Amino acid sequence: MHPRLQQDLDDLPGILDHTNQLAKGFLAGLQQRPVCPPLAEQELNAEDKILREEGHGALAALDDFWQRYATGLSASAGPRYFGFVTGGNTPAALAADWLVSTTDQNSLLSHDTIAAAIELATIEQLKALLHLPADFSGSFVSGATMANFVGIAIGRQWLGLQRGIDVAQQGLAALGPIQVLSANAHSSSVKSLGMLGIGRDALQSIAQQDNSEAIDITALEQHLAATPGRPTMVLASAGTVNTATFDDLPGLLALRERYPFWLHVDAAFGGVAACSPRYEHLLQGWQQADSITVDAHKWMNVPYDSAIQFTRHLALQMQVFQNHSVYLEAPTLRPDNYLHLTPENSRRFRALPLWMALKAYGRNGMREIVERNVTLARRLGEGLAASKGFRLLAPVNLNILCFALTEIEGEAEAARDRFLARLDQHGVVRCTPTHYAGQPGIRAALVNWMTEERDIILALESMRTCRSEAI
Repeated sequence: MHPRLQQDLDDLPGILDHTNQLAKGFLAGLQQRPVCPPLAEQELNAEDKILREEGHGALAALDDFWQRYATGLSASAGPRYFGFVTGGNTPAALAADWLVSTTDQNSLLSHDTIAAAIELATIEQLKALLHLPADFSGSFVSGATMANFVGIAIGRQWLGLQRGIDVAQQGLAALGPIQVLSANAHSSSVKSLGMLGIGRDALQSIAQQDNSEAIDITALEQHLAATPGRPTMVLASAGTVNTATFDDLPGLLALRERYPFWLHVDAAFGGVAACSPRYEHLLQGWQQADSITVDAHKWMNVPYDSAIQFTRHLALQMQVFQNHSVYLEAPTLRPDNYLHLTPENSRRFRALPLWMALKAYGRNGMREIVERNVTLARRLGEGLAASKGFRLLAPVNLNILCFALTEIEGEAEAARDRFLARLDQHGVVRCTPTHYAGQPGIRAALVNWMTEERDIILALESMRTCRSEAI
């Protein structure tokens, strides 16, 4: 064995103890850490961009990394990171994720680990939490992009089989053009269309309802009536990125009865609202969708990377993703034969953090996170609406705010960007830029399990200060 490897093997308990100390220090300082470190802190030294002939061992590498680059790590796991839709790590999920790396299981149905059984149990518990029916199967994938990819891939296969074509075997050319209809398709779904050979140009935007990001059901029906016989997918939103708007799923299901199409519901963060009696009505009808995306590393607060794809068409899923090899188990139809259900062959044991979190906090714990985040998002919205220099671009429907600066003439986008740059420099709260209804706007998404009232107070103070300084 190489001497450095032998040295680290002998000192493995010490290495793990030291790593634990670094991790504890990071978490203890999370509240004070900038949500966006300065760009200069996000750069590598020239010497760390090249490979050395000889290494210095794990402890030296750990200390070198932490001393040089810890200041370049953001507080994205903390309570005031409102950029994108990024959750944190509950203690149970974090502990489980450490064990995932330690035990290093390949979570296929390989009959040499319990990983596949825990994944199947987690899927069943998640269906119970979100009120999804028994006929759905599910698999863990790396994120919402891959969950959307899997759902659309199964839909592509379904469209082919309606016309006697096995797209997975014969190729997309045998089916011909597909039309994909949506009012607000997430960019990851558009990316998936490119990867799947359907093509980004297949996406056609349907009009939105007045003063809403939801699809206009009448406009969709008119389009479907005008394109009879076209292989069609409809991509529904259960929580849009700007305003957390939900499409009218019962209305879409009624249309599907008259114009058969594949209905995919992107519920990456919004689907978790189904665990709350206050908000489960927003998901009415998703139980009849063909495929669904839910992202665990958003509102369920497990570490990256972790999302779940659900479908009612397990056999079609296996047709798409089956993997034939003499040394692997055959693609028998069962919901835990994961080798044949997702794009990955080797798969990290990413179900364990969510399984552990559900075990640790139960249905009530998950519901409390959702309801607290929504309450705080509305308080933040009220505070901004009452503050000079801000205006809401849309009502706070759930846990996302979309707002803009006021009193800006002719340079709204530049002023917004200056404000966000100042906010990043202030380091208290992180928001991201967007456009809504043709206007430059700002997004704030609340999904972190630690966010409390005091964080809203701090966020408002920082926003007000940066508003006055940045213009």
